[in-house]
Amino acid sequence: MTTDPIKIGTRGSALALWQAEWVRSLLQTRHPEQEVALVIIKTQGDKILDVPLAKVGGKGLFVKELEEALWAGEIDLAVHSMKDVPAVIPDGLELAVILEREDPRDVLLSTRFTGLADLPQGAVIGSSSLRRQSQLLHLRPDLQVMSLRGNVNTRIGKLEAGLFDAILLAAAGVKRLNLTRHVVEYLDPQQMIPANGQGAIGIEIRQRDPRIAPLLAPLNHLPTWQCVRAERAFLATLEGGCQVPIAGHAQLQNGALHLLGRVSSLDGTEMITQAMADTPDQAVALGQRLAQALLERGARRILQEIGIS
Repeated sequence: MTTDPIKIGTRGSALALWQAEWVRSLLQTRHPEQEVALVIIKTQGDKILDVPLAKVGGKGLFVKELEEALWAGEIDLAVHSMKDVPAVIPDGLELAVILEREDPRDVLLSTRFTGLADLPQGAVIGSSSLRRQSQLLHLRPDLQVMSLRGNVNTRIGKLEAGLFDAILLAAAGVKRLNLTRHVVEYLDPQQMIPANGQGAIGIEIRQRDPRIAPLLAPLNHLPTWQCVRAERAFLATLEGGCQVPIAGHAQLQNGALHLLGRVSSLDGTEMITQAMADTPDQAVALGQRLAQALLERGARRILQEIGIS
């Protein structure tokens, strides 16, 4: 008896392929008789590399084509970096699994300086993230933040070419690709709050797929699932998935789910930060409640001025 291969949809970057290969290895370890194939799909976000994400549609640019391939039956599941997934999943699709999270922090890379405090006044920092830009400028308003697009290898190559004094990246991708040689500082997640879902890998499928859902279910990491659910509920309540200076990071400590959230102005001069905690089964309600608290404290006005809310 033969079984049709499971087709995993993935972007073609080195990091995306690493993530898809990891999912394939997890599936084949549990189902050695099952063939699993990778299908590489180029997304709009991969094609537009010379314009900041916020100006061309935000993070959804990295998932739309994968979701269309799911709908069309060209793939059976799509592997995503959770920080790239919009807060609202299209009807008929679902996030089936979230794998155990890697280091959620942001990292500073430099070939000349030893950390954030060592950067000289006016140093040029590369980042594609408005969230990182706003928090960095809050800490160091004297720095210049310049747009930096491309995959992890491309960004590090631009640093090595001397185009930037330092760059900011997600620790997870740098670690997964063994590209830590220029890392000079892991930034405190209380100071530089990570993106919602940062460091976590999610698997999206057609809703209640009778073949694929049972195969994937054992891969779900419940603590990561609970944390990311709270972060995504926080994000969904504030906006809808556009690339904006919103940060949210959840952790499980002593049986409680702690969520830290922040909304900042683009230049970092205004920053609203708050933390809340609840039981893990209240993850979604916790995210919604924290978002409402920030909106009432002024986040709504900040988002309106940016043109989001």
